[in-house]
Amino acid sequence: MIAIDRPAAIRRAMRDLVAERGFHGASMHAVAEAAGVATGTAYVHYASKDELVIATYLEVKSELADAVLATHDSTAPVFDQYRHVFKVTFDHMAREPERARFLTQMEGSPYRDAAHQRLAESEDRLIAVLIPLLETKLIELPPEVIWAMSLGLAIHMAASGIAISESELERLVDATWRSITV
Repeated sequence: MIAIDRPAAIRRAMRDLVAERGFHGASMHAVAEAAGVATGTAYVHYASKDELVIATYLEVKSELADAVLATHDSTAPVFDQYRHVFKVTFDHMAREPERARFLTQMEGSPYRDAAHQRLAESEDRLIAVLIPLLETKLIELPPEVIWAMSLGLAIHMAASGIAISESELERLVDATWRSITV
């Protein structure tokens, strides 16, 4: 008999419901039902909706970091590393746009600050890759603006289901690089 990873099923249900309905449409009861567990079981694993939302956010960001780091070459030229991170981010998010829609919902939600704080307290492996890439070439803007003008755009496009050709993606990589560097 295959054991079901109930916490993972609950996080996935949260992610998918938020992507589809927003946070108001993702009550603990609705999440539990979508995950195929009792509401009490959801609360056994996550004491509150806030805790579940943040755990889901951390998981989505960790999966993205795994995808980027799986083929990242830190010895490549800086622009090539940026291209890789941007393209892998877009491709990863476009494969399951619910991830991207969840992240875009998070950025505009009251959960944002707490989620970013928790990510900062853990090891944000994606930021750890990006900072050395951009440290010497960044224009002086707040990190949130740099994110929005680069990987945030890739995530938003994936969330929106925007179809883009490989050549258009290359032009977008060039344009975003120029927009955030000196």
